[in-house]
Amino acid sequence: MKQVQKIKLGISIGDLNGIGSEIVLKTFDDSRMLDFCTPVIFASAKIITFLKKQYKLSLNFQGIDDPSKAIDGKINVMNVWKENVNINFGEEDPEVGKYAFLSLEAATAALKNDDIDVLVTAPINKSSIQSENFNFPGHTDYLARELEGESLMFMITDTLKIGLLTDHVALKDIASVITPELIQKKIDIIHETLKQDFRIQKPKIAVLGINPHSGDNGVIGKEDEEILKPTLHKIREKGKLVYGPYSADSFFGSKNYKNFDAVVASYHDQGLIPFKTLSFGNGVNFTAGLNKVRTSPDHGTAFEIAGTNSANINSFKEAVFKAIEIYKCRKEYRKLTQNALKKQGRKDTNKKLFTKDN
Repeated sequence: MKQVQKIKLGISIGDLNGIGSEIVLKTFDDSRMLDFCTPVIFASAKIITFLKKQYKLSLNFQGIDDPSKAIDGKINVMNVWKENVNINFGEEDPEVGKYAFLSLEAATAALKNDDIDVLVTAPINKSSIQSENFNFPGHTDYLARELEGESLMFMITDTLKIGLLTDHVALKDIASVITPELIQKKIDIIHETLKQDFRIQKPKIAVLGINPHSGDNGVIGKEDEEILKPTLHKIREKGKLVYGPYSADSFFGSKNYKNFDAVVASYHDQGLIPFKTLSFGNGVNFTAGLNKVRTSPDHGTAFEIAGTNSANINSFKEAVFKAIEIYKCRKEYRKLTQNALKKQGRKDTNKKLFTKDN
């Protein structure tokens, strides 16, 4: 009997001066994780050997020079570079940022080529990584360019899912960025990802207002009355279960979020402050809307504790499990959709033949 090949899970190492390498290696220091996937860490055997000693870990790994050659049952380290890297934990360093990009670039290329099935990204420092090759506010925008589809930052746990209309946009620009087209596009992405990635057939979605108290009928800004409400009305007319806008200040405290499959926040902090308050350390950042699966932990580089061997691995481990789960759900959804289309095609053919014969 042929053994089923495990999901190949690619990992970009993130900023080496942060906690990314610690949470990656500690996660797979537990050999039971190899029962769920075949990890491929994009870095170098030299740096992983150094970090293994730094964190006093016992994990065994094998170096490879081609991600397609990763072996099941092993921790695979793809040698993206050969030279030594000077690590100074807790420091912001553009030189280290260069290696964070090299890792991400190689992992993304492997994902595009189907050499890996999913990608989990360790945290980057958004300042250190900036260069001619990476001129983005974060992973999400870079991946949107490299992979097909429209990206959306979707923060998820089993009980709370929050998507953003705008993510890394300055607060002063929010109102001008939110348009009917953007609202429609982002809600379409969330609706589709809830169906194909989370097995929710008829998603129920709440939308938070742009202004305090959703504008109080135009008293505190007119964006909710003139842009958000009419757009949501048009979306509802098309059959989607979309509700709001809700006043953001009371929505979470009243636990109203529990009545919905997902919540749409207008801007970054409006969504991420309640999300991290309710689920920090267990949440996952999922980039919805792409043709490939990418997740990451819900925290950053944590320079303040980097190198101290004290980082919490829970969010990264959840990101691994969610990537695997979403990949399987999406594969199943596509298979069901294809079967339904084939079945419909046969019905249409039979109908034509029947009409012709009669």
